[in-house]
Amino acid sequence: MKHTLNMMKRSSLAIACMSSLYAAPTLAATDLIGTVTNTDKSVNIEGALAEIEQLNIKRVTSRDGTFRFNGLEAGQYTIKITYLGAEPATFPLTVSEDGVMQMAFPLTAADERIEEVLVYGQRASQATALNRQKNANRVTSIVSADAIGQFPDQNVAESLQRLPGLSIQRDQGEGRFVSIRGIDPNLNNLSINGVNVPSPESGVRSVAMDVIPSELVASLEVSKTVTPDMDADAIGGSVNVKSLSAFDRADGAYSATVQGSYADLREETSPKLSGSYSAIFKMSDDYKLGVAAAASWFERSFGSDNVETDGGWGSFDAEDASTGDDVEIFGAEEIEQRAYWITRERAGLALNFDLKGENSSYYLRTLYSEFSDDEYRLRNEYKFSDGKLLSATDSSASFTDAEMDRDTKDRYEEQSILSMVAGGETYLDDWKLEFSAGYSKSDENEPDRVDADFKGEGLEIAYLTSGQIPEFTQGAEAHELANFELDEIVFEDNATDDEEVSARFDLAREFVWNNNNAAFKFGGKVRQREKINTLTSIVYDGGFNDATGADFADDTPDWGLGNFGPGISRSAIKNFFSANRANFDINRIDSEIDSKGESFESSEDIWAAYAMLDIDIDKWNIVAGVRYESTDFDTSGNRVELIVDEVADEERVEISPWDISKSYDHFLPSLNIRYDASEKIIARFAYTQTIARPTFGDSAAFQIIESETTEDDGEIVTERKAEVGNPDLDPYESNNLDLSIEYYPGNIGVLSAGLFYKDITNYIVQQEVQDNGQWDGFEEVIQPVNGGDAELTGIELAWTKSFENGLLIVANATFTDSGEELPNQSDTVGNIAVGYETNSLSTRLSLSHKSKSFQFEDQDAPVYEDAHNQLDFNVKYYINDKLHVYFNGVNLTDEPLYLYHQTNNYNYQYEEYGRTFELGLTWSTF
Repeated sequence: MKHTLNMMKRSSLAIACMSSLYAAPTLAATDLIGTVTNTDKSVNIEGALAEIEQLNIKRVTSRDGTFRFNGLEAGQYTIKITYLGAEPATFPLTVSEDGVMQMAFPLTAADERIEEVLVYGQRASQATALNRQKNANRVTSIVSADAIGQFPDQNVAESLQRLPGLSIQRDQGEGRFVSIRGIDPNLNNLSINGVNVPSPESGVRSVAMDVIPSELVASLEVSKTVTPDMDADAIGGSVNVKSLSAFDRADGAYSATVQGSYADLREETSPKLSGSYSAIFKMSDDYKLGVAAAASWFERSFGSDNVETDGGWGSFDAEDASTGDDVEIFGAEEIEQRAYWITRERAGLALNFDLKGENSSYYLRTLYSEFSDDEYRLRNEYKFSDGKLLSATDSSASFTDAEMDRDTKDRYEEQSILSMVAGGETYLDDWKLEFSAGYSKSDENEPDRVDADFKGEGLEIAYLTSGQIPEFTQGAEAHELANFELDEIVFEDNATDDEEVSARFDLAREFVWNNNNAAFKFGGKVRQREKINTLTSIVYDGGFNDATGADFADDTPDWGLGNFGPGISRSAIKNFFSANRANFDINRIDSEIDSKGESFESSEDIWAAYAMLDIDIDKWNIVAGVRYESTDFDTSGNRVELIVDEVADEERVEISPWDISKSYDHFLPSLNIRYDASEKIIARFAYTQTIARPTFGDSAAFQIIESETTEDDGEIVTERKAEVGNPDLDPYESNNLDLSIEYYPGNIGVLSAGLFYKDITNYIVQQEVQDNGQWDGFEEVIQPVNGGDAELTGIELAWTKSFENGLLIVANATFTDSGEELPNQSDTVGNIAVGYETNSLSTRLSLSHKSKSFQFEDQDAPVYEDAHNQLDFNVKYYINDKLHVYFNGVNLTDEPLYLYHQTNNYNYQYEEYGRTFELGLTWSTF
């Protein structure tokens, strides 16, 4: 019945939209298709503004450099083309008969000495991005393909961090998740060629964008405000990745790159290969077929050195070695040394087809990317609270008869993203119809993971911390592997599949209202998504034939943060496990809890419809409308309860399925206003409403419960604790205000300032909920809940300038104030890059900055990520028009990742990665 009512509601909305479209037909006349190019017509120019001055109608050229004016009546007109970096140009146009006219409009560079500004180089990439930003009807930031190559960025995430208001979260020193204006990456929307991308990771919505090689990308577009024809799940913003098209460049264009890199921390070298090719075929007098293909492969071997404080710093009880009494001390209960060896491989392929005609065009765009992470980790865990205290101060402690674990992690993880979209556009009399159908799939597989734990007891260990890196001392027995007995092996086979199919249509009609040009547009979209997380875990806790670490001894790692001690061989562990696992003892209870408790399946159906009006009134452009989105959510998982009854001497696991559904809908109005004070000054205002659906991990149907029954002085006591998901979560909702001004002084450059405000409700936080009336008798229940509201205010500043002497400056900074600590929220993020370019040389030195950010709470105290400043360098030398050599230096100052607990001198995690140097050669015809 619920679905029937929803369908009736959606049908009524569609009928209302259709009935509102009646307007008097216009007389048939001439349609003009124009193409803006450079002077020799070798490059089609995207982002140029074409205007018929007599009619005050404007168009922005698409990625193939074309624009279209429909229904021109016979007469004499003047077309004006403006583009940053080129001289404004006017062209006479004579319309004399019905039909379709096609014309080319060549532009000349503003400075004849740098004609290549319309062809290649840093100026060309900046010009493309700035023109698209300037002429957009919403607040956007854009990175073109050429600009991606001006920085030593290995993936899409690292390319996006250069834009105003954007920052990244790193993993092993590489950019992964993108934050827009400090908002959690889970609250952003990512699409490839307009198709939403599901996340390959288990519990999140955010997509790790290091999966996408930058070589497959034609441009990256970040929309910080939305219009009604865009998906509403974009509280931070929306990122659209455009793969290349044959019509982006000249027929027969190609490129090939060969690169080698060196990671100095592990002294490893790595190869990289990429290439692209495009061609245009004349299919008939009316149609041309463009075919474009790109491929990329990159294998990178590197590593990291790490010190972590497990659980942070606080007060805990320890036994005094001299008296045997319990004493309370302030310190760290556990500190870890970690050493990583990593090989990451990225492979990607894009294959795109575009069929273009006078009145219709069709496309098929595909992108496949595969990312693998082969990781071996050694870890030493110093367990101070299990020992006997010898001495302690606020910054040091020493223990005897303590425990220490040496363990290994051997895992191979593979992620893939497949995105396919087919669609087109056609003109039906006075209407423009756009349509598409998309399929995308992301998955993550972690097969045959083996973690081994060796336990040592009766050891003398101590730590001293007076800064970011704790120092350790230990007795000689702590570095004797024979003192560490194999205690446990965990085998896992994990998989996540996230799949979405979608279809959309958009209908638009232009009309004149009170001598003002306007367009009415409406459409609909359906998205159906399914996410499956499957964890298979087998815990082996015996049958190891008294094996010790000495049976797997390896060389001492070259670990740069102190004395790590002897290593444990990866191959020896793997061979031992393969040969003997049939004889190991299985802990079936722990295996069932891990496997059943973390496996779930969720599905989500989203139905959307919108209507909007786009109107030009003198110097004003107004885009106003409303979007409706309805969501049906279903999730199924397990209720897993561990029952330990010491009175009955019984231990068992009870598992029961849990299925639940939820539906909700939203009407979301939006208003985007643009005011062209002059050709150089543009002001913008936007009011939008956006949402973000809960992460799949938070909303999954799972309950992990522990019940322990004991007898104390004749009284039987049962203590119960739980960690549970919350399928009844409401989505985040946000009211957003944006106000900005942009000044384009001429040539290639912009000076801009913007103010933004977000009022976010239904913020989701982890809380103890045992007192909410649903968990009577439980001592502690942890659950994600809609915990409150959050406000975010920020200022965004940006300056880009290309000087005639070849100097380039790019600087931006974003300052935010949330009034409270939001996860991953940095008060200040910014970039500054200084470059210099001649006809044969291009250089850039860039610094990215992110101030400290709150991460989470541990032991009722905050954990912060320290400020991060990364310095990178890029230089290119053009041997000739087709061949250039480049050198990149990444993380030149060896900036570490540092998290601290409460104050800066209490380590939570310190990890360093070293520098990376790259040398490459590119052969390209564009």
